[in-house]
Amino acid sequence: MLIENISCVIIVKNAASTLGSTLDSLADFRDVVLYDNGSTDETIEIAKKYKNVTLVIGEFLGFGPTKNLACSYAKNEWVFSLDADEVLSDEFIKNISNLELNDRNIYTILRENYYKSTQVKHCWGNDIIVRLFNRSKTSFSEEKVHEKVIEEGFKTILISGAVKHYPYNTITDFILKLDRYSTIFAQDNVGKKKSSPSKAFFNAAFSFFKTYFLKKGFLDGYAGLVIAFSHMATNFYKYIKLYELNKKL
Repeated sequence: MLIENISCVIIVKNAASTLGSTLDSLADFRDVVLYDNGSTDETIEIAKKYKNVTLVIGEFLGFGPTKNLACSYAKNEWVFSLDADEVLSDEFIKNISNLELNDRNIYTILRENYYKSTQVKHCWGNDIIVRLFNRSKTSFSEEKVHEKVIEEGFKTILISGAVKHYPYNTITDFILKLDRYSTIFAQDNVGKKKSSPSKAFFNAAFSFFKTYFLKKGFLDGYAGLVIAFSHMATNFYKYIKLYELNKKL
């Protein structure tokens, strides 16, 4: 059964390793908007193979503003926001296709997180995230990182069925993402937040302790160690980059 009343919207950059699996799982959506912001790998070539995909090339304005811009290209008012490393289960597709949409509601997904093909149950666990909404009634917040759909005034309904998330397939993926996210954080907070080398150090140290011990990341084995160290490095570089930018003011 084709899903004709909901547009799926994805922003993407250099997701060739995961995009094919994501788009394969969206075969039942008649309208898929893929907003590419600077891919240099095979992402665009992969997208062109799918007849239900509308490819838009644009710049990156920060995650919130870019997602809102991408949503403006949707053919439907109802928008399902997805990442280019997420794959819909058959159960989820069945349930979203049978939804009775209500403008007073926004809809959440249950996201299972994986490192390579191993489900990570402690460091990350499962997420419940708002992803389906009427774009004429609400939108993403304007934060450049940690954006989310504005929920105030709406009832949230969970769409049953898993969405599988594959954000990292190599150690290099961690390094590239932590560099990108820490840079965005620093640029977005320069002159607004204070930072120092000691703040960078202690935030990083606590992040590792929280992820590996408090969240029992050690039970995730090798993946838990890699993730905890990545969280530590991300926090260190967030605040040390902010410190350097503040010094230039």
